[in-house]
Amino acid sequence: MQLHISPSMRSITISSSNSNGGFIDLMKIKVAARHISYRTLFHTILILAFLLPFVFILTALVTLEGVNNCSSFDCLGRRLGPRLLGRVDDSGQRLVKDFHKILNQVNTEEIPNGLKLPESFSQLVAEMKSNQYDAKTFALTLRAMMEKFEREIRESKFAELMNKHFTASSIPKGIHCLSLRLTDEYSSNAHARRQLPAPELLPLLSDNSYHHFILSTDNILAASVVVTSTVASSLRPEKIVFHVITDKKTYAGMHSWFALNPVSPAIIEVKGVHQFEWLTRENVPVLEAVESHNSIRNYYHGNHVAGTNLSDTTPRMFASKLQARSPKYISLLNHLRIYLPELFPNLDKVVFLDDDVVIQRDLSPLWDIDLKGKVNGAVETCRGEDEWVMSKRFKNYFNFSHPLIANNLDSEECAWAYGMNVFDLHAWRKTSNLKSNLTMWKLGTLPPALIAFKGHVHAIDPEWHMLGLGYQNKTDIESVKRAAVIHYNGQSKPWLPIGFEHLRPFWTKYVNYSNDFVRNCHIMET
Repeated sequence: MQLHISPSMRSITISSSNSNGGFIDLMKIKVAARHISYRTLFHTILILAFLLPFVFILTALVTLEGVNNCSSFDCLGRRLGPRLLGRVDDSGQRLVKDFHKILNQVNTEEIPNGLKLPESFSQLVAEMKSNQYDAKTFALTLRAMMEKFEREIRESKFAELMNKHFTASSIPKGIHCLSLRLTDEYSSNAHARRQLPAPELLPLLSDNSYHHFILSTDNILAASVVVTSTVASSLRPEKIVFHVITDKKTYAGMHSWFALNPVSPAIIEVKGVHQFEWLTRENVPVLEAVESHNSIRNYYHGNHVAGTNLSDTTPRMFASKLQARSPKYISLLNHLRIYLPELFPNLDKVVFLDDDVVIQRDLSPLWDIDLKGKVNGAVETCRGEDEWVMSKRFKNYFNFSHPLIANNLDSEECAWAYGMNVFDLHAWRKTSNLKSNLTMWKLGTLPPALIAFKGHVHAIDPEWHMLGLGYQNKTDIESVKRAAVIHYNGQSKPWLPIGFEHLRPFWTKYVNYSNDFVRNCHIMET
């Protein structure tokens, strides 16, 4: 901004630069030469000098608002006038208020049935221009589009959960092939049928000076990883005795695998559930429940969506319900752990392992842990920040609106984990109240076990057993490396295509890919 006084002092001009590099005359005052005095001129200049900063500020505001394109004093005056008089153009604020009012109206109105919706925002804009939508029609259409997309995303999420559930419950083609080929080998190869263990080693199966591991599974590949990783990580593998229990249909294949792939110097026993005389329907209620009630089988194998109101269910709640309805919960193999004292009457202390674990450290010190008269040595699952795995209490497993549960259990009591447990079978046999109340019993493993072992659990160091590798994609790798036992509990098992790629190598390192059966069945090939 410039102040220019003509040499003849007949005129005074106030100018401002424009965007083209030139100047715009904001104010020009002509002075009558005959009647003006120097005193009057001085006062005039003084007044203009006082007004000049205000003119400068207003001009700056106008420029920032894009009005510096005004080429006339009249244009500038229309914009500066209201500001000089203390008035501001509030048309923008009125527009926002009107739009908020329209949105509130649209939010309470029902969307008309059969309203044809654009497939994209660009299509909406095109239709708005061509059909000259008013603001209300535009807002109503936009709301309908958003609700439609939200429904589609929600349905996709539930479909994803269902597909993941079915994948987690299925048997991969390669693992099924392995079982069939090994079963065939059992019938044709005498070496595959050789006695396990050798007759001279049979007394060691009940020798309590050895370290006895129990594994219950129908997954041959998973069993091989558990056994191989345990032996490879042990400082005293010659003291290891593995008792592998499987079902009748898998027994021949499981026996073949360990007969053809010995893990010397460790001792392996493979036994089918049909070979335990104690396992009868009278002694094991699960057998009665599974064999006699079709409704139970339908619950775990049927349509998991039918009868479910998905509009009132969050994806996380739906995922939890699917997990609770896994078919494994009606498998006898999943329930054998609660009958260990009867199945192994001559053993005093054992370590029970799930088939989705990998052993990374020597587990011999587990036999030196003093359980202080307790029956079950386990890692507690309420001491971490992870809400999926390590923040579980009784309230996460039981319905405390049931008076029987509310009167007998503490909702804040810490839960504990299955997967790697030290069981004192001697103390277990001496405890008479280690059976859950059948009015609260249901198919599954952990909830009834929480009741059965209430008051009989000794917490062990969490580094012995790290959980959640089948749940969490963001599992800390360094923590995985430090853990003695890593547990792929959850749906994303390492042998499934939905397993987490960065966690899979901790498991696959113990798969014998050079084995002819593994190679011919194309196990884990991508």
